[in-house]
Amino acid sequence: MTNDTGAGKPADSSSDGKETSNWPDGEPDFPKPGKRLTLGHIADQLGISTATVSLALRDSPLVADETRERVKKTAEEVGYIYNRSAASLRTARSQIVGVAVHDILNPYFAEIFSSLEDVLEEQGQMIFICNHRDDVKRQRAFINTLLQHRADGLILCPSVGTTAEEINRLVGQGIPVTLMCREVSGVWAPSIHGDDLAGSYAVTKHLISQGHSKIAMVGGRRGSSAGRDRNAGWRKALIDAGLDPDAQLDIPEMMTQADGRKVVPDILQARERPTAVMCFNDLVALGMMPVFRRMDVEPGPDIAITGYDDVDGAASRTPALTSVCNHPDKIGRLAALTLLRQIAGERVPHRPILIEPELRIRESSPPHGVRLGPRLVE
Repeated sequence: MTNDTGAGKPADSSSDGKETSNWPDGEPDFPKPGKRLTLGHIADQLGISTATVSLALRDSPLVADETRERVKKTAEEVGYIYNRSAASLRTARSQIVGVAVHDILNPYFAEIFSSLEDVLEEQGQMIFICNHRDDVKRQRAFINTLLQHRADGLILCPSVGTTAEEINRLVGQGIPVTLMCREVSGVWAPSIHGDDLAGSYAVTKHLISQGHSKIAMVGGRRGSSAGRDRNAGWRKALIDAGLDPDAQLDIPEMMTQADGRKVVPDILQARERPTAVMCFNDLVALGMMPVFRRMDVEPGPDIAITGYDDVDGAASRTPALTSVCNHPDKIGRLAALTLLRQIAGERVPHRPILIEPELRIRESSPPHGVRLGPRLVE
């Protein structure tokens, strides 16, 4: 079947069977099939310069609102797609920023991403996301892809195994880099994260104040700064209270709800069974709680449990989970603003910027044998 309207020519059928054009100034001069639409086609159609068309498509304030809307409407009608790669060659900017984290399924990172996305999108930046899963090879492949697309910068929660040399190589090439949530010693880039040592110290001290002396720590990749610092805070609080951390149950590497479910038998079968568990994050804690309950050990009265990050929903569990708020909104916003400063050419000190954590005490961490929350009806 042939197309009687002609390729790419919008038309309406009038009541007498004749076709009438939607274009007030006659048919636009479209390129022949197989040729790309260019800025010049839109410029010729509207009688303006290609520079004005380019500025309008990039929402430049130098173009009047009415002209900008005419350009965008025409581009949409003719099916023009802005060539970002060609524009980046002209401006040395791609308006692309890469964001890489190790667990995009963790609600904590979703909150961080939402905050930094708001800031970056305000500045017209498109975001490429990588869930590297703590696989340094996967992270490196993503960074190489960003370089091929001439990305303006990178916000990175570095994978375990990331070296200072590879980050410094990027910085040395002029690529703006900001680390978040974790730091790598010796990098020439700023890092934004919560004070993990202070947060874990505070929550462990809280458990000690509730009368607990057998306090397990579960989780945290000790090859990451967050894993090391939260473990160090737990150890310091125990030592300051005259307790030996090496006599406590310490189970590393647990990171997810599945890990939390899996580790419960190990806790209950420990030679010195703990009366409290400080979890590396909320996911591990939330994974544990229903399994403890199924094994007739009630979270709260029978075993105190604390989390970390205070994700959405932690306060609405039964019992409500004691956790450490790490202010993901502040971390995401500050990471984005710090990167934008670098993209603009500003020199930013390469040092950690620590966000003060906030302990939020709830029902899950009472003294042993004390119930603060309601009993669940079986």
